[in-house]
Amino acid sequence: MNYRVPAFLLAFALTAPAALLARADTSALPSTATVDQATTSKLVYGLLSDSRYAYRPRPLDAATSQDVFKRYLESLDSGKQFFTRDDVERFAPLAERTGNAIRSGELDPAFEVFAVYRQRVGERVAHARRLLRQEPDFTTNERFDYDRKDVPWATSAELDELWRKSVKNDWLRLRLAGKPAADIRKTLDKRYATLLKSVNEVKGEDVFSFFMNAYTRAVDPHTDYFTPRTAENFNQAMSLSLEGIGAQLQRQDDVVVIREIIAGGPASVDGTLKPGDRIVGVGQGRSGPLEDVIGWRIDDVVAKIRGAKDTQVRLEFIPAAEGLDGKHRMVTLTRQKVRLAEQAAKGETMAIPGAAGEPARRIGIVKLPTFYQDFEGRRRNATDYASATRDVARLLAGFKADKLDGVVLDLRNNGGGSLDEAIELTGLFIEQGPVVQVRESGGRVIVNSDRNPAVAWDGPLAVLINRGSASASEIFAGAIQDYGRGLVIGETTFGKGTVQNVVPLDRWPASEKERFGQVKLTIAQFFRVSGSSTQHKGVVPDLAFPASVDASEFGESTYDNALPWTRIAAVPHTQYGNFAPILPKLETRHAARIRGDREFRWWEEDVQQFRTEAAKKYVSLNEAERRAERDKQDAQRRQRQEVRKELGLPLDPLADDGSDDGLTGNERDIVKDAAREKAAEKRPDPLLKESASILADAVNLLEKDRPLSAQVLPQSSGPGRWAD
Repeated sequence: MNYRVPAFLLAFALTAPAALLARADTSALPSTATVDQATTSKLVYGLLSDSRYAYRPRPLDAATSQDVFKRYLESLDSGKQFFTRDDVERFAPLAERTGNAIRSGELDPAFEVFAVYRQRVGERVAHARRLLRQEPDFTTNERFDYDRKDVPWATSAELDELWRKSVKNDWLRLRLAGKPAADIRKTLDKRYATLLKSVNEVKGEDVFSFFMNAYTRAVDPHTDYFTPRTAENFNQAMSLSLEGIGAQLQRQDDVVVIREIIAGGPASVDGTLKPGDRIVGVGQGRSGPLEDVIGWRIDDVVAKIRGAKDTQVRLEFIPAAEGLDGKHRMVTLTRQKVRLAEQAAKGETMAIPGAAGEPARRIGIVKLPTFYQDFEGRRRNATDYASATRDVARLLAGFKADKLDGVVLDLRNNGGGSLDEAIELTGLFIEQGPVVQVRESGGRVIVNSDRNPAVAWDGPLAVLINRGSASASEIFAGAIQDYGRGLVIGETTFGKGTVQNVVPLDRWPASEKERFGQVKLTIAQFFRVSGSSTQHKGVVPDLAFPASVDASEFGESTYDNALPWTRIAAVPHTQYGNFAPILPKLETRHAARIRGDREFRWWEEDVQQFRTEAAKKYVSLNEAERRAERDKQDAQRRQRQEVRKELGLPLDPLADDGSDDGLTGNERDIVKDAAREKAAEKRPDPLLKESASILADAVNLLEKDRPLSAQVLPQSSGPGRWAD
């Protein structure tokens, strides 16, 4: 598993809000909110300022107004590369009006600021395109400081210099990738023009959403406003399902392109559409008029293609193999409910060889990307609703039938999800008992418990975590640790110890259709059964791997308005085991093993290199220096691949494709990029392998050392039964 300095660290991010990758819409941007948006603003204010709803309500006073406005500016211009210092100073009266604007729904300040933002983007893009006329000098010893989070707003002259270096860096990246000057000019000119176009395509609803989220984030880092459309996307992500044709789309230039066909969906079953095909028209039903969707926002195209189950949609498309001028073709598909299986729990079996007279072990691996649940399906009591717990239970049943020696549950980069799923998943490994304590805004503490005495897996267990494991992942890992039910391995987690609930705003002014959106609102704080909060501190592993990212760069502790760590009283719970007596032995074996594990040592080297480069917060603009760095990385990848061949290790499928190509996502070949993404999933994973080896060590040690087993697993009838 190689860690390289990612492209965003090597290139100046031409930042525009994510929702700006949009459709050509030449209509003028409104200067104020619509009636529905004004109503929504008042409703959001009512929620966030009322302790009956918000866990930590924040009064919309002068200080909060300034904070909201500051966050709004930074949400538009996070790199401080468009607004000038003079702009920000002129905005001061608007900042003072922010609180009243939100309370009254008269959101003129938000639209006034965005109008200036749009103008400044136009000016900067024009400047960048002029700079392309002359090839930069790459023999100087300049450097480009890309981290602008804490820098003051710049003057216009300072921005000129910043953009000169930004363009120079973009040019150098493409030059190092082997592109000739003419192609570089063409690529960058198109890139900057696309940036301007995306900003000019922004609608009033986008501006409103940016502003509302500046307000929600000023109250709490995890409180969000969802428009009706983003609310629908959120619910689909949580349910791992949607009603549509089963295709992942991506916009490239002015056309929406099929990136991937989802297995089992209507498009997959029909077989006509292929990755790379370009959608140019959409019609409803078998006879509805075709709408030309060239130049449309991708979310608008998606809205046309999605629809109710068993309804039809007609797509006009150009096959990928025929190029942009190819013959247009037509396909009619019947929409169905599509399961997003890529984000569902997956299982595999890993063989751990025996050594020093100890037997080989087979360890089951469960990879869980998120704690998903189809809330609507569960409410309707559907028999087949998506559930992380149900999917994991099926995998565990298979492991049990195969008589595996242990299970590693991989929660790396699992950002959480359903609280109910975290509780129920814990219940698969304990007989019954409290899982998490939830403290509401009024101070009342509710203990949420697993009440099902059945255990799906009663054998050895390890939980693999990293800094990206958050929220529900921390609830689960913390409960497993507090119960002594299994080993927790990896990095200290994110440190998000708060609970959110989605509140539909249409529940108050009752309407027949969704008009006002939803708020994902922080309503409580959760605590482990031990009484400790995970807030800020996270879950600390029993056996730690080197930290891949610094806590000052990523995690709850990076939010300036996050809740502090605290604790409450513990609640009685079963103590299945106490792994403290065995940890020194496991650490010794782990240290000895990784000394001879090339993949793990490479991973450690890459982590250190990544952290060293990230700490610099700048890149050199000298070609010779950058080329030497690039050549060194390329040589390292080649050398490692040769070592893999010599030692019979699994080869890295991306070893020949690791260099920075200088392109952004939408500039790459979509089909090849998707294939590369799939290949990345098959890269050697030394952390997962080592976690399984540590669990195998624990099984072996406890089997042959009965006194140690009695210390570690006092309630178990045998070393292989950890949940008696």
